[in-house]
Amino acid sequence: MKLNIKPLADRVLVEPLQAETKTASGIIIPDNAKEKPQKANVVAVGNGTKDNPMTVKVGDVVLYGKYSGTELKLDGKDYLIMSEKDILAIV
Repeated sequence: MKLNIKPLADRVLVEPLQAETKTASGIIIPDNAKEKPQKANVVAVGNGTKDNPMTVKVGDVVLYGKYSGTELKLDGKDYLIMSEKDILAIV
């Protein structure tokens, strides 16, 4: 699905991945105890700046800081828009 949003400069639009519902040992985690997901798919990227070209690209799976980005809802889905510097790693 094509989104009609283009991040500016060094901003990145990501779609957070779902939080884990089970531990490695098989214990089911209730909704109120789940960690906020910190892994996301990159959906759109800006053009970067003259001094800082973009490192991430659409389709990358990234890790971001716990309190990074601004939440927004588009076409019924939740997204985050953040500066590329808030992204910690590409997975």
